[in-house]
Amino acid sequence: MKRHTTAILAGLGLLGTAQMATAAELHVLNWKGYGADEPFATEAFEKMTGDTVVNDFFNSEQEMLTKLRTNPGLYDVVMINAAFMQQALDEDLVQPIDTAKIENYGDIDESTAQSPMLNVDGNTYGVPWTWGLTTIAINDKAFETAPTSIKEMWKDEHKGRVTIRDDAVEAIQLGALATGQNINDVEDMDAVKSSLSELLPNIRTFWSSENDWNQMIASNQIDLGTYWSGSAGRAQTKFNLPVTLAVPEEGAVGWLDSFAISQGSDNVESAHKFINYMLSPEFYTEWDETVGAPVSASRRAVAALPEDAFNRAVMGTPEIAERVQFQEPITDEQREEYLKLWQSLKVGAN
Repeated sequence: MKRHTTAILAGLGLLGTAQMATAAELHVLNWKGYGADEPFATEAFEKMTGDTVVNDFFNSEQEMLTKLRTNPGLYDVVMINAAFMQQALDEDLVQPIDTAKIENYGDIDESTAQSPMLNVDGNTYGVPWTWGLTTIAINDKAFETAPTSIKEMWKDEHKGRVTIRDDAVEAIQLGALATGQNINDVEDMDAVKSSLSELLPNIRTFWSSENDWNQMIASNQIDLGTYWSGSAGRAQTKFNLPVTLAVPEEGAVGWLDSFAISQGSDNVESAHKFINYMLSPEFYTEWDETVGAPVSASRRAVAALPEDAFNRAVMGTPEIAERVQFQEPITDEQREEYLKLWQSLKVGAN
């Protein structure tokens, strides 16, 4: 059971009458440094509601699911990639969301809001929050002009100067793009295996967090690698690193992140308010301009950015949209196949 703070705050005279009736801890599970834990955001939300935001973090979607399984009722709001929502539903880890309580929900494109990955049997289980790309990011010191092909990572001149995330699904999707295949319908796994085998000698190391990737750039250890579009933006904006995002002609992996309310949450009312705030232009413009962010699922939030902002001027262009292949759910059998292949490739590279 969560430790409610109402009595303590009331005793200190820090809550008004209305807030004394409802103030509590709101537990949020998300990636570290991914919007929800920004100090300006937690401060604004706590001032608005009287609740205290308690952030917890994961480094992979599988870790996120494990934390939901092993801590039933602890978390209120959880960020779930839409492609992983079915796993959460299969294990009854999330509950239906009353979108009528989320005023900013109406600013989401209907096709996105009604994604079958987030809506099942007439219920909404995930509210689209942000979307972005897993694609190439480069060290500006290594290039005069950004590369146009994903095969740049395979070139001999980058031996020991490339990084990719140590994630089986992302690795297979990278191999699919490099071999001209659809990331959601990989027909030639042998071609993927061969392509990744050829890439491994160029890999300096694998990354698992933004901090890993940014430190390699800051110390000039890598020329390029796969990265998330929002992370590349933060590397530029927040850390002033020489990073440029490049969307190759072969395409890029698109992902949609949503907010869900976990099963057993005892602060559902505040969870709805938090999701609503995360969709607001007020939150998003400050996040994007002062930290760096992926693209908001809210049309109104994106429209509030300056006209020349990357997430408005570039990410929304038809040229980019045509190259994006959005992730779809994969089965447990596919995930196991990908993991076995990836582990065998890494062992063979050692």
